[in-house]
Amino acid sequence: MQIYLVGGAVRDRLLGRPGGDRDWVVVGSTPEAMVTAGFRPVGKDFPVFLHPASHEEYALARTERKHGHGYHGFQIHAAPDVTLEDDLVRRDLTINAMAEDAEGHVIDPHGGQRDLAAQVLRHVSTAFAEDPVRILRLARFAARFPDFTVADETQALMRQMVDAGEVDHLVAERVWQELARGLMEARPSRMFEVLRDCGALVRLLPELARLWGVPQRADYHPEIDTGVHVMMVLDMAAQLNAPLPVRYACLGHDLGKGTTPADILPRHLGHEGRSVQLLQAVNARLRVPNECRELADVVAREHGNIHGSGNFGAAAVLRLLGRCDAWRKPQRFAEVLLACECDARGRLGFSAQPYPQGARLQRALNLCLAVDTAQVSATALSQGLKGPAIGQAIDHARETALAGLDH
Repeated sequence: MQIYLVGGAVRDRLLGRPGGDRDWVVVGSTPEAMVTAGFRPVGKDFPVFLHPASHEEYALARTERKHGHGYHGFQIHAAPDVTLEDDLVRRDLTINAMAEDAEGHVIDPHGGQRDLAAQVLRHVSTAFAEDPVRILRLARFAARFPDFTVADETQALMRQMVDAGEVDHLVAERVWQELARGLMEARPSRMFEVLRDCGALVRLLPELARLWGVPQRADYHPEIDTGVHVMMVLDMAAQLNAPLPVRYACLGHDLGKGTTPADILPRHLGHEGRSVQLLQAVNARLRVPNECRELADVVAREHGNIHGSGNFGAAAVLRLLGRCDAWRKPQRFAEVLLACECDARGRLGFSAQPYPQGARLQRALNLCLAVDTAQVSATALSQGLKGPAIGQAIDHARETALAGLDH
């Protein structure tokens, strides 16, 4: 039995990046021998085991044979005669197809170290074309390593895969999993740039893909192009270390601009409502988690009102807070404001500008939350008020509190 550290842990050590999870490949063993040695089997699709002490994953060296569409269409072969080189040649990128033995020697049969030095994302072999998830993975790595370029031959291979319809067979869970991970990388716009370049974005997210080339008013959007703007917003979210729901909301907040009637361009009247409708379709298709869905819905619907709220009086602010369900979900409202800040600063020449609307609305919410609604309700009840009248009394108390918003 020979054991090798493989994949990302080797890559990141060579790059001098902090190490994450470590994966191991075992050569010359069997499932029975692994269990006898104390390892616990956990793999469903191929033999993977957890180490009895470290609980790290150890996989038997394996080969794969394609027999269908998508990423499910594989037959896995794991046996003692499968070599380390057999295993590595099936991996996606050269920078992920390196191993390290017990003495720390790097085994690099496909030029991973060369491509790390040249900052190139390159497929290992034609086996790349057999799994469409690898297009998403490569795009995600482009977002993690934004200075890396995609090798010309890899770019051409991905276009061939898209043209062959392989991307159309991806299941929603895997698409969302990879998109979500890519959204959390250092420069998420690079992921979508790679997906656009190979033609995959229009297959996976046509609602987003159609934004490129759609003009906006130059006085408010010096970058003009809507697709460029959304990518700037997304990168601003990464710069501000926003959580996933905020980044997803940034991605979807302007989808409606892609369906703006041509006769009113570059204005986008009513795009907020259209964005909400398009997001509902994306959410259903990709099975987006509820926290991401809900935040994106509020941001798409209300970001225009939040941007313009600096001139809102107490009553209008109160209505805005109510529509955002800020009373029940103040933390989510804070994330709504963060997404709107990313939108405002994700414009050419605006990245360093403050966003006073966010601070003002947060103060407004704090003033309203300080109102003792239980006491207001008790007083209303003592006055014989019931039902909606009690709610009106609470609104009045909150509006009164907001009189001090700008003082």
